[in-house]
Amino acid sequence: MKYITVPGLSKPVSRLMKGSDYFYHDSYEKAAANLDAFMAIGGNSIDSAHIYCGGQSEEVIGRYMKERNNRDQLVILTKGAHHDQNGPRVSERDIRHDLMTSLERLQTDFIDLYALHRDDPNVPAGEVIEILNEYVKAGKVGAIGVSNWSWKRIREANDYAGMKGLTGFTFSSPNLSLAKANEPFWAGCVSADAETCAWHEKEQFPLFSWSSQARGFFTGRFTPEVRDNADLVRVFYSDDNWERLERAKQLAASKQVTAIQIALAYVLNQPFPTCALIGAQSADELRSCDEGATISLTREELDWLDLTSDTLD
Repeated sequence: MKYITVPGLSKPVSRLMKGSDYFYHDSYEKAAANLDAFMAIGGNSIDSAHIYCGGQSEEVIGRYMKERNNRDQLVILTKGAHHDQNGPRVSERDIRHDLMTSLERLQTDFIDLYALHRDDPNVPAGEVIEILNEYVKAGKVGAIGVSNWSWKRIREANDYAGMKGLTGFTFSSPNLSLAKANEPFWAGCVSADAETCAWHEKEQFPLFSWSSQARGFFTGRFTPEVRDNADLVRVFYSDDNWERLERAKQLAASKQVTAIQIALAYVLNQPFPTCALIGAQSADELRSCDEGATISLTREELDWLDLTSDTLD
């Protein structure tokens, strides 16, 4: 397992991050077994959120850490301030509510990586920095970041932090995958486009990608004629993505791996620090991710996969 460093956090962060949006109390043993297997391959980072599974995701992780007595071995990423039926919740009150609730559910007094799950452009970025710095100073959170914010808003926030001598954002979690989204999977979500990736490369700013393998688009299950998954059709079905899939298959064959492993390697070989959130729920899926994380891709191969080049030597 390879790791990256995130400013504001002393622990290394495994480049594969275990997704937990299927962690429920009634399937605790499965979640615990999945986490044991993930740690056995060197994984240490777990992704969760205040809203996942109605709060059960964080509670399951808290129970797991208590039973295994392994809190110090893990890097917990959790998120708050997701909108509700009334709209955005990026406010001091809502951030405090979600953060304190997450700490209680996780049975810990410290969250390694804390992110705001959604943005509200009507709230000044500097105001958000001020709010989160209270919890950094109090030792409640380590590194702070965002999910589904634009790079321009992150830059605005960090410019303010630099001017005021405060802690700024040190990671971002948008969607990044070889298959490019036609539209957001969920309203308000952000996918990393070429401009975003260029900024991450320039700043060497860590990116944690959700839906890093395009929700199974590269598994071989899907073709232009197979349209039984409405969300996948809506978000990822396009001529360019079918071409990306075909190129992934070709490159996979030459490397004796699979197309979905190439898709994972695409995320992990970007010219800036990246982690990939994975949803592996079986031994085979975890093995595939572990092997995919070891594949090296050149810049030429990345460009060819991404259709920005038509030649590959």
